[in-house]
Amino acid sequence: MRLNGDLYRNCAKCTTESMRLIIYTGKGGTGKTVISCSTAIKLAEKKYNTLIISSDPAHTLNDAFQLHSTITRNRNDNNAIDVFPCLQVLQIDPTLEMNTRYHEVISYIASMFSSKGIDEVLAYEIAMMPGMIQLFSLLKVEEVIRLRSHDVVVLDMPASGEALRYLYFPKLVGKIGNRVTSLLGAFSGFTEIFQAFSGISIPNKILRYEKDLFNSLNQLSDIIKDNSITTLRLVANPDSFSIENAKRAFMAASLYGINTDLAVINKILPYEYNGVELNEFYTNWTKFQHAKVSEAKSNFYPLPIREVPLHSTELAGIEMLRANADIIFGDDDPSKIFYTGKLYSVIDQPPKNLKISVRVPFTQKQDYDIKRLGSEVIIKLDSPTGYLVNVIPLPTITFDMKMIGTRLRNNTLNVLFERRDL
Repeated sequence: MRLNGDLYRNCAKCTTESMRLIIYTGKGGTGKTVISCSTAIKLAEKKYNTLIISSDPAHTLNDAFQLHSTITRNRNDNNAIDVFPCLQVLQIDPTLEMNTRYHEVISYIASMFSSKGIDEVLAYEIAMMPGMIQLFSLLKVEEVIRLRSHDVVVLDMPASGEALRYLYFPKLVGKIGNRVTSLLGAFSGFTEIFQAFSGISIPNKILRYEKDLFNSLNQLSDIIKDNSITTLRLVANPDSFSIENAKRAFMAASLYGINTDLAVINKILPYEYNGVELNEFYTNWTKFQHAKVSEAKSNFYPLPIREVPLHSTELAGIEMLRANADIIFGDDDPSKIFYTGKLYSVIDQPPKNLKISVRVPFTQKQDYDIKRLGSEVIIKLDSPTGYLVNVIPLPTITFDMKMIGTRLRNNTLNVLFERRDL
């Protein structure tokens, strides 16, 4: 991916130390695309070569930046668009990616299904497995970082409760791929023998492609789990459903070893606007939302929280996104890693036990009550402003375990689980 020399001549030079990947995730409708775009603008204005990537089929980046035909397209990359100096937009088109880079593999998989009597149209639909769009965008990130074409990549993840799983997917597939390619190397004639007995022909070109893909996935996994490069940022609205979704994303990131450095609570109703107090209906909503913000600060402690008010009009266009960026970051550099650490830690204690550690601020033993309810642990904290309730989502491994006790030490609550006897 080459850059327009005139647009990028005054941008900061890309170095290993300065390369960053910032991933925004959140429930649909929270405004994460706007937050992602605002972050990208702030980075570009600080002279970082910035690329914002989205794989949202709705092409929301075009809407957010209000890109029109006057925007210069980079002739060397039919996806990247130059917005202004130091900022490019890359809208992943999954159909285009499939046709230009993955056509042979998808066609081969589809032909295998067709050979079993499945309708050709349906075979292609099955070959495009769930998560392929997310995988395309992640592989594009690996390419950009490998080529050192930008200093910072901002990734606007698709709105999905499963989005975080795709950040771990490269590591899983990469491990499997290494074993497969190792076996193929050890038994050079195995493929031909297998094809003769199975009747399934595996083209050598496909095997070579798979090896390259596994290598890319391994590289991508190393990038995502490198806390000096990659950080996850949560976007939520001040309501229960959105905050619970963000907490689950936070737990998943901790499990996968991905550092979360910031949470943004977006679209908060102000108590007044331009000096005019709101009527009773909006005042009640405002009080509710600000209570949720206070709850989120406690729930996400010690993660930094940025608060963004609900604007009086739709956020679209560079000027409004720039103003929004100033609200989020002020004079701070958005490429900064704002926090390193884990709110949740899951520690296996073989052969039967598991420990989940949760950071709880300013808590004494007599201040909390804890109980398990299905797939969640509910912690009730007694604070100076009243009771706060934190709902901790549990990892799948605990579903057949029983909670056997809790311990509080150094503002960390340890919840102990034991495997049930079969």
